[in-house]
Amino acid sequence: MAVIRSIAALEAIYGRLDEIGEASTAKVTDRVIPAYRRMIEAAPFMALATVGPEGLDCSPRGDRGQVAVVRDDRTLLLPDRRGNNRIDSLRNVVRDPRVALMFLIPGSGNALRVNGEAVVEDDPALLDSLAVDGKPPRTVLLVTVRDIYFQCARAILRAGLWDAARHADPASLPTPGQILAELSAGRVGGDEYDRAWPERARHSMW
Repeated sequence: MAVIRSIAALEAIYGRLDEIGEASTAKVTDRVIPAYRRMIEAAPFMALATVGPEGLDCSPRGDRGQVAVVRDDRTLLLPDRRGNNRIDSLRNVVRDPRVALMFLIPGSGNALRVNGEAVVEDDPALLDSLAVDGKPPRTVLLVTVRDIYFQCARAILRAGLWDAARHADPASLPTPGQILAELSAGRVGGDEYDRAWPERARHSMW
């Protein structure tokens, strides 16, 4: 096994940063330009990566319409909707503000990436401005953009992410109830958990 442990060894395979095509670097900016704003406003889903003393965390985030709101060309608002109350991402942010976001737009081959710093806010007026069906989020992440750029479409095209013919059959996958029952020796989960989930989700989406 040959483990690569230095930047020099990596660059021997891939080349130096100053040797790659300009299209790979010209797309990077430190603010939300109009083209990137349009992508954010079209994205209902993103992955949020954070870091804390216990390690890294990557959390899926989705919302009706756009998952994040552009406050200005340097600031994004990410409302924290109902979830499992683990708040792994929020615990990390209050201790280490570094975040990375990846936005996905159904039907588009391009993803949008953001690196920056975040803070957690609970200002009532801000929460109310982001309410859905009269239900405000409990907190909002304010993300200051440091780098923003689009990711080329190769990964999404290779995965066939939006190709319905390549979508998995849900019946072929373990259900949440089955996983919970296995890991808890039957204390939680099971068939009843799965049967109740659609109605529970309907009443706790926001």
